[in-house]
Amino acid sequence: MNITLASSIRPGAVALMALMAATRFHHVGSAFSLPDASLAVFFLAGLWLGGRYLFIALLLEAGLIDYLAITHNGVSDFCISQAYVFLIPTYAAMWIGGQWCAKFPVLSAASAMQQFAALVMAASIAFLISNGSFYLLSGRYTDLSWGRYFAQAAEYYPSYVGYTLCYTVAIFSIVKLFMALPDMRNKYAAIDKRG
Repeated sequence: MNITLASSIRPGAVALMALMAATRFHHVGSAFSLPDASLAVFFLAGLWLGGRYLFIALLLEAGLIDYLAITHNGVSDFCISQAYVFLIPTYAAMWIGGQWCAKFPVLSAASAMQQFAALVMAASIAFLISNGSFYLLSGRYTDLSWGRYFAQAAEYYPSYVGYTLCYTVAIFSIVKLFMALPDMRNKYAAIDKRG
């Protein structure tokens, strides 16, 4: 069987990869750039697409973007350290959270709350892995203490999880709305025929 590359590429994967490419170059949002959407991309890819090859492709894309941002765009390499490898389990936590949410095929109030809780938990675990490994392994902090770690974690946790929640909920809502449009159109067309 001859499968062409064009027929094997999923539009959703391309859209998520494009979102990562558009937002990852600066990591932190500013007046000129959006905050990094990588965590949301991994969660949504796990939720809707799955597949270890896509996970690997997204990891490679993230690494390539970081390399290009540092070497060609003048982005600081402050975050590149021995802890960088811990982005793999960080993104795996998001991916697994998305895969767990995929077991809810029908969206209801109860399943939406469970999925939201899973998203918050996955993002929190991802934060602990990436932030904790950076604090312990980066060599940027000479005076390691729990007090200092919790003070820094309290500073970065709200935006880390908050941006992830905003991206994920917004994209999920938009996709669900577009998926519901044909059904709504058919429903209103049937009502018009009766009237």
